[in-house]
Amino acid sequence: MGSQDYMEKTEQYVLHTYNRFPVVFEKGEGVYLTDVDGKQYLDFGAGIAVFALGYGNEEFNNALKTQIDNIIHTSNLFYNVPLADAAEKLAKASGLSKVFFTNSGTEAIEGALKAARKYAYLKEQAKRSAAAAASGSDGDTAPAAAPDDNAAAYEIIAMNHSFHGRSVGALSVTGNPHYQEAFKPLMGGVRFADFNDLESVKAQVNDRTCAIIMETVQGEGGIYPAEPEFLQGVRALCDEKDILLILDEIQCGMGRTGSWFACQQYGVQPDIMTCAKALGCGVPVGAFVLSEKVAQASLVPGDHGTTYGGNPFACAAVSKVFDLFEKLHIVEHVQALTPYFEQQLDALVEKYDFLTARRGKGFMQGLVVEGRPVGDIVKAALENGLVVLSAEGNVLRLVPPLVIEKEDINEMVRRLEKSF
Repeated sequence: MGSQDYMEKTEQYVLHTYNRFPVVFEKGEGVYLTDVDGKQYLDFGAGIAVFALGYGNEEFNNALKTQIDNIIHTSNLFYNVPLADAAEKLAKASGLSKVFFTNSGTEAIEGALKAARKYAYLKEQAKRSAAAAASGSDGDTAPAAAPDDNAAAYEIIAMNHSFHGRSVGALSVTGNPHYQEAFKPLMGGVRFADFNDLESVKAQVNDRTCAIIMETVQGEGGIYPAEPEFLQGVRALCDEKDILLILDEIQCGMGRTGSWFACQQYGVQPDIMTCAKALGCGVPVGAFVLSEKVAQASLVPGDHGTTYGGNPFACAAVSKVFDLFEKLHIVEHVQALTPYFEQQLDALVEKYDFLTARRGKGFMQGLVVEGRPVGDIVKAALENGLVVLSAEGNVLRLVPPLVIEKEDINEMVRRLEKSF
C-alpha cells in the first residue's frame, strides 16, 4: 500500500478531529523521520515536543522490550518495580514530594485541579470545625458543610492564551474561547488573568481563590516564557494568601528549556506541577507531582484513580528516560547548544522582513511571522523535508529532539530558507 491508500483508510475509519498533513510516517532514526514512500524529513517538531531522545535509541527501545517480556500491566491494586523507580526519579528531579502517574498531560491537569480543590475543601472544613469548637459546640454537631456550589467556593485563576488540554476540566482553564465555545457549560469558578501581568492576577484574587494555574512557558499560545518578576511575584502572592501554584510543564519541562523543569530557572517551586510529553519519549504517560504540604492534605484513597496510569510498561519508559538524560547529559547539551540555536534564528529574523521576532527558551523557540500565514510555511517546509509546527499568533514553532547537533540546526536553516 502507498501513502494515498493509508490516508484514505484513515479518513474512512478514524474520527476527523485533526486536519492531518498528507504524509504517512513509517519509521524514524536519530532526528529524521521517513515516510512510507521513502522520503526523509528532518524533525524539528519531535511529535509536538515529545521525542526528546530522538528516534531509535537502542538502549531506550531495549528497556521497553525487556519490560514487555516481564510484565506490562498489573493495576494499581498492587506495587510494581518500575513505578517505584520512576516516581523516585521524577520526585527528585522536580524537588517535589509525591507523584501520581496518568496516561496523558490532560489527565495530569485534571488531577492537579482536583488536588487543589480538595486541599481548599479540607482547609475550609478545618476552619469550620475550629469555629464550631470556639463557639462552644458540644461536639455532637457536625461542622457546617461547605457550599453546594464548590466551583464558586474554590475558584481557580488561569491565564488568557493558555492551553492545558481538551477534557472538560482542562478546557475550563484553557484561556482560548475558540476551544471552549462548543462545549459549554464548563467547570465553574474559573477566572482569567493576563500572562506576565502581575496586577491582572492580583485583580482576580479573592477569598475564594484556591489555586493559580499557568504554563511556565506558554506553548500553544505563541511561545511566551514567563518573565522572572511575574512568576516570582505570583509565587509570593500565593505564599501570602495560602493559594496553591500549579505550573504546567507538560511541554516546557523535561530538559526542553535547559533545566529539568523550566520553573527551576526562576528559583520558583510550585505546589503542584504537571508533566507529560518527553516524560515518556513516545510512550503515553503523564504525571502530576505534589509538594509535601499538598500531598498530606489533599487526595486520599478513593479520591482519584486510573486503570492504566503507573503501569509497569509506562513507568519503565519514564525510568529509562531519566537514566538516559543523565547518561547523555541532555540538560547540559541543551544549555550548551541554545546560544547557537538562538543565534541562527535571530539571523533569520534579521534577514527576512516577514519575521518580526524570536522568543522562547532553550529548544522551545518561536518565530513571529507577519504578512503571510504561518501554515503556508509549515506546508512548504514539509515539502522540503522539514517538520516544523505552528502556534497561536502566527508563530512558527520549533521544538526539536533534545539530541540535535549544530549540523542539524544548520540543515534546518537551509531547508527553512528554501521553504521561505
